[in-house]
Parts: sequence; C-alpha cells; structure tokens
Amino acid sequence: MPPLLSSTLAPAAARTQPFVLLQTSTAQQCLDVIRYALLETTSKAEGCTLLFSLLYPPSTLVERSQLAADRLQTFDWTSHVPGYDDDDFDIKSEMLRVVQDAPQGPLTVIIDSVDTILSDMGSISKAEQLLASLLSLVKSRKGFRLVVHLHAPSPLTTILTQTRFSSSLTHVIAHPTALITHLATAYLTPPPPLSPPEKFWRVFIPIAERHYESEKLIFGSEGEGSGGSEFVAEILVRGADGNGRRRGVERVLEGWSGGAPCELSALVALKTLFVKRAAEEATPDPTQNLSFNLNLTDEQQRSRAQVPLPYAHEGKPMEKASMPPPAAILYDPDSADDLDDDDPDEDLDI
Repeated sequence: MPPLLSSTLAPAAARTQPFVLLQTSTAQQCLDVIRYALLETTSKAEGCTLLFSLLYPPSTLVERSQLAADRLQTFDWTSHVPGYDDDDFDIKSEMLRVVQDAPQGPLTVIIDSVDTILSDMGSISKAEQLLASLLSLVKSRKGFRLVVHLHAPSPLTTILTQTRFSSSLTHVIAHPTALITHLATAYLTPPPPLSPPEKFWRVFIPIAERHYESEKLIFGSEGEGSGGSEFVAEILVRGADGNGRRRGVERVLEGWSGGAPCELSALVALKTLFVKRAAEEATPDPTQNLSFNLNLTDEQQRSRAQVPLPYAHEGKPMEKASMPPPAAILYDPDSADDLDDDDPDEDLDI
C-alpha cells in the first residue's frame, strides 16, 4: 500500500483534497514536501502551477530544470517588505490578479509562506480573507489545488484547519525523529504498530502541540541539532479519498527520507525501535536443541486423553451406601448446665 502522503499529494487527488496545509517549525522544516509537491504537479499534472515565494527564493524550492518549465510560473516576492519598498506593492491585489489571469484549465497555487502574508498585511482577518478568496478562485477551475506553507506556532493554524474555511483538508506536520525516540524511551510509547494507536495518540498529540518540547530535544544541551533529510510527517486527512468513500478524519505517521515519503521503519533514526521489538517478539523455543523429544505425537495425545483420572467422578452421583452419615453435633451436658425451658434470666434482679 503506497504511503498516504504520496497519494494525497498526487495530482489525481486534487479533486477530493483541494486544500493542503504544510506546517513546519523551528525544530523541523518541511521544504522537501514543497519540492515534492512541485515536482508532482509540474511533471504529472496538466494545467498551470503558480509558485508565490514570500519567504524562500524559488531557487531553494524548484530545481533548475523545473524553472524553465512552461507549466510553472514563479513569483519571487521575497524582496517586497512593507515600509522598505519604494514602489507601492499591494500583495493582496497582485496575488489575486495573477490567479485570475492564469491560463485556463487545471490550476495549482503554492504559497510560501502565509505567515509572511500575515506579517505584510498586519491583520489576521485580512490574511484569512485573502486566502479564502484564493481558494474560491482556485475552486472555480476544473482541476484545482491550493497548497500553503505555514510556520508554527502561528495564529493562522486554527483558522485554516477549521471546517468553515475548507471542509476537506490535508494537514502535513513535520516532526523531528528525536520526538518519536523520546516518546518511546521516556513514556514507553513507540509509534504504531509497536503500540496501540489510541495509546500513542493520547500521549503524542499533547506533547507535539507544545512546540518547545521538540525545540528542547533539538536545540537543548543534549540535543542533536537540526538538519538532515529524515523526519516524521504527521498527516491528518479530512474529507473524502480519491474514490469519494472516506468521510471522516484519518491521522497517521509516515517517514520522509531522500526527498520522498516512506515507512517509519525505513528511517535510520528509528530502526532501532523496530529491530528491538522484532527481537522481543522472536522468543526462542525452550524445547529446541535438546537430546530428547518433549513433544507428543497425535497418537500419544489421544492415548493420554483416554487415561481416567482417579479424582474425577465425571459427573456421576455417589451411591447411598458409600455416602457418609450426616453431620451432627454431640454434646454431653455438664452438671451445672441448666437445660430446662424456664426463663434463663429469672435469677437476675431486674
């Protein structure tokens, strides 16, 4: 079964998953997922792809061969900073104009990042209105998708993940592998299938939402530092799948290595968890390597089952002749005992 992340980022899934939110943090960035989404849309999808670079220049997100592609248009707006530009640049009007003037046909809009939009506009409500307008424009196309990059913690996270903004959602959150190792060692809760999903998510979600926990694991005194091409992707899919059958919320963990999604067991940093569990499950047979046989054949087991047990009556009632007499209490009265039927308390002066 292919990883969920690759299937939801595929161009064919844009019809049921039109809104994709990529969440990065100080502890772990997910620029590789943006590169992967760009490669998928420009090489496999039809139509046009618009890349708005507000934080990272296009050269860090797109390969040189892709920059010359006819179906990809890049807009490097990293130099436009409100209050420092000589020209009057309005990010809202310019972005809406570019999307409206895009060629007819399927359209994919990728924005890096919405936190820069919030910083430039200086208002959460204005940034939300712009993103809602962009999503509405993209939805007017036959094949459409809006992919936005967000740096957590951000006030826009709660707004963009609500159903009133978009009923369907693919939310990809990048986590460092050190967080999974920490949960497995400190809380004895390795990721599924090494532990029950209900138990793992009950421990994982509260800790993952406290971003300082991951930052301490990476940048603390005993941290391993940031960087590397491996990380863990938390994927939350809300809405229907490619066949329109899933109507709930699905949350899974997948690995990311070498610029593509993979299984968690394929990550080098987490292999020790899976190897240790495999070794614990492979319990050796104590009857192996013995000079004699402790196992019984089928004939021996049948013969053993036919041996009558001396202490079992097999449900048959005991005969009356062999039954013991009923229990009784034999008492020899003492000479001082008063066994008459008179009032025993008549000698009391009451």
